Amino acid sequence: MHTLFNKRLLITVAVIAILVITGGWIIHESSNKIDFSTQVKPIINRSCITCHGGVKAKGGFSLLFRDEALAKTEDSIYAIIPGDADGSEMIRRLTLKDPEERMPYQHAPLPKEEIEILRKWIDQGANWGEHWAYIPLKPVEVPQPKKFFGLLKSKSTWAQNEVDNFIEDKFSEANLKPSPQADKATLLRRVSLDIIGMQPSDNIANKFLQSNDDNAYNELVDSLLASKHFGEKWASMWLDLARYADTKGYERDAGRNIWRYRDWLINAYNNDMPYDSFLIKQIAGDLLKGATDADYIATAFNRNTMTNDEGGTDNEEFRTAAVLDRVNTTWYGVMGTTFSCVQCHSHPYDPFKHEDYYKFMAFFNDTRDEDTEADYPLLRTYNNDTLQQELSTVVNWIKQNVSEKKSKEVYTFLKTWQPAYNSLTCDSFTNSELNDTKWTSFRNHAVCRLKNVDLDNKDRLIFRYQGWMAGGVWQIHLDSAKGETIATIPLAKTNGWQITETALKPATGVHNLIFTYTNNNLKKAVDAGALLDWLYFTQEFPGKDKQGYAAIKDDYWKLLKANVPTTPIMMDNPKDMHRATYVFERGNWLTKGDKVTPGVPASLNSFPKNAPQNRLGLALWITSKQNPLTARTMANRIWEQLFGTGLAETLEDLGTQGSPPTHAELLNYLSYQFMYDDHWSIKTLIKKIVTSATYKQDSRLTPELEQKDPQNKFYARAPRIRLSAEQLRDQSLCISGLMSDKMFGPGVMPYQPKGIWLSPWNGADWVQSEGEDQYRRAVYTYWKRSSAYPSMLAFDGVSRELCSARRIRTNTPLQALTTLNDSAYIDAARHFAYRMQQYGGDVKTQISKGFQLATYQQINDKSLNALLNLYNKALNQFNNNKNGICEMTGGMNEHTNAATAALIVVANAILNLDEVVTKN
Repeated sequence: MHTLFNKRLLITVAVIAILVITGGWIIHESSNKIDFSTQVKPIINRSCITCHGGVKAKGGFSLLFRDEALAKTEDSIYAIIPGDADGSEMIRRLTLKDPEERMPYQHAPLPKEEIEILRKWIDQGANWGEHWAYIPLKPVEVPQPKKFFGLLKSKSTWAQNEVDNFIEDKFSEANLKPSPQADKATLLRRVSLDIIGMQPSDNIANKFLQSNDDNAYNELVDSLLASKHFGEKWASMWLDLARYADTKGYERDAGRNIWRYRDWLINAYNNDMPYDSFLIKQIAGDLLKGATDADYIATAFNRNTMTNDEGGTDNEEFRTAAVLDRVNTTWYGVMGTTFSCVQCHSHPYDPFKHEDYYKFMAFFNDTRDEDTEADYPLLRTYNNDTLQQELSTVVNWIKQNVSEKKSKEVYTFLKTWQPAYNSLTCDSFTNSELNDTKWTSFRNHAVCRLKNVDLDNKDRLIFRYQGWMAGGVWQIHLDSAKGETIATIPLAKTNGWQITETALKPATGVHNLIFTYTNNNLKKAVDAGALLDWLYFTQEFPGKDKQGYAAIKDDYWKLLKANVPTTPIMMDNPKDMHRATYVFERGNWLTKGDKVTPGVPASLNSFPKNAPQNRLGLALWITSKQNPLTARTMANRIWEQLFGTGLAETLEDLGTQGSPPTHAELLNYLSYQFMYDDHWSIKTLIKKIVTSATYKQDSRLTPELEQKDPQNKFYARAPRIRLSAEQLRDQSLCISGLMSDKMFGPGVMPYQPKGIWLSPWNGADWVQSEGEDQYRRAVYTYWKRSSAYPSMLAFDGVSRELCSARRIRTNTPLQALTTLNDSAYIDAARHFAYRMQQYGGDVKTQISKGFQLATYQQINDKSLNALLNLYNKALNQFNNNKNGICEMTGGMNEHTNAATAALIVVANAILNLDEVVTKN
């Protein structure tokens, strides 16, 4: 028996030895295999690509794509011969002594170690590796702790879900252990700020703090995810990506009525709209079958582009700029890729070719918007029940008496005034012009042209105009001023804009329309008599021989002329107004190259079968589960919102020049789960992360963690970061008891010093909101691009002229000056002090309660004594300073006394405590 046991032991040891030796041999062999992405690509990007890549290909040699790198150079030789490094010109040039021939040219030679890597790589076949972010997502095995020489799996005593397994798996690299779990008060504040961006209701907070149930934290998370304030917090994040603002940008930066898009975002997040639908609706909601008003409003995502209202600008230039911005935003914000440089040349570091940019641009280039002052196309919202009923009546009558197709056409026109020709597209002006480059204006004996109008089956023209002088006559001719006249239209003097119609003489085919205008009442050559806005070529209102026609037509015109709220939306051109797309040579929109059709880069997933070649097809391609970027980008962004830094720090650039992820397998796992198991549910993904042991750790920085992981790349502690601009404002309103619960609607104007806005051209000014509107959440603050809310900018808010994929946190004295002295924060401190006084007791009790209200923590003696000393010092000063009391309490009122003024100073100090302005 003893002998048998020894034999078994000997066999076991031998097996282990064989496994160890075999494993070592495998590791040794794999370590000799050169990896393109991690070893070769960094060398190429750092030392070669500037001369031999997307921007330049000196000597006819490019290292951007494998087929280019293996092709013959201008000298008809091969720079890289797979399997033959010694015969490859690239290695020869890297090892030459003559600086005139050695590469990299006019730079220090490559280190021997790097040359050896390149040599081995070529000898091994010069295989091109795929960058991690461009590899389609696949299931990822969740790591488990191992024992017995790594041969057997064990169970973690720390991990609470799969997130923790990935995090714990990396601890061994830095010889780290996780931090203890944070206390309940810290967790309450942390998770509330992360999920709803502000403090929770007292009921939610007290229920969690007083509960001893092991499931209390999960119930807290569920309550926060169900809160109506969830959407407000996460919409704030998306508004930076959507470059949302209440103004149009550029020099005039006039107002824009687009707040319904912001409200759509809030509702989408609150309803946990699946992320794929969330993107599809924003990119192509107007193209969905049976698109609703909400679907149209979602497309305002791409109408947040700037419009240049300044006189003398080229509308086509700025229309094109808006289209390019949509391309760049889609890649930068939705797919985490710096695609904008491909506008001028092939990407110098990533596998995207110059023509890819313009094929992608073609998806956006055929939309109806044309840098118009009115921001056409607009969704007209009939928010009056009577108008809504009349709209339904008109549309249903046409459907029943004419056709469903015609009813849809009429509905679209009533809702959008589209598809219409904007008069700013007119040209060839004589005694006419583009007034302020926005509208065509007619002087006496005016002539101008509207190109390429399809007149097939068109016998009516509906148009919007202003008449400035009675007696004007506008005529429309075919192809020349002496061509056939198809309409003679008297233009009366109007009181503002007016919509009217005229009959058209039947014509066929596409024509250039020549407009002439005469008005002998105009005595000066420079005087204008009329102004055109848009023109809609159509047919006479249908169903003329049907019962009720006259009444329905009256309702139609009532709806058409109704002054209703509008929102800029996306709409594509009809076929007869199609706009072709061309490659811009070196990115210059004035230098057109080859004509292109809509397409996506071949280096990523293929375009979905049977998908339309329009924005809807593009949206389906972006949200395809084969797209390697979309899920990764959003999962990485959500991690960044919760931990302060993404798993890949450069949210805007997951390409080869971006920061590699600290936990690539975790990012891939979360991204895959987000698409498949979570069904694109953002709330599910957030819950998965915030219920992990990783998230719930204490944030204290120990000497060991400071030495081993000062940047917290291994997540052995919770992050400790300053709150965002929106969170700081919202938190101060919550703590002070001022926070309004009102949701939605136009942007509001809380306190702002006079003189911030300078709008001399139209006299626009910041008019402070009254009542509860001045205490609404930061997400509702009116956002002017050229002069955003100052305290938001102080805390790294962005102007939103372009897509901002992430905010870079800074620490400046201006931030402390803002929270200490800005009148909005002083106002909050006043009401915070009044709130503390409502709890009664002595000053010590009030300060203790105030600290608890702000942090959910019990104040310690050291902090309490510091604040008491501050109170007493302030009280002594105010006892001899009546003016100071009035200034601190905001004038003469029931609170105007030295004790309250001193408590306001303490309240202000609490709002500025490190524990309050940071997330711990």
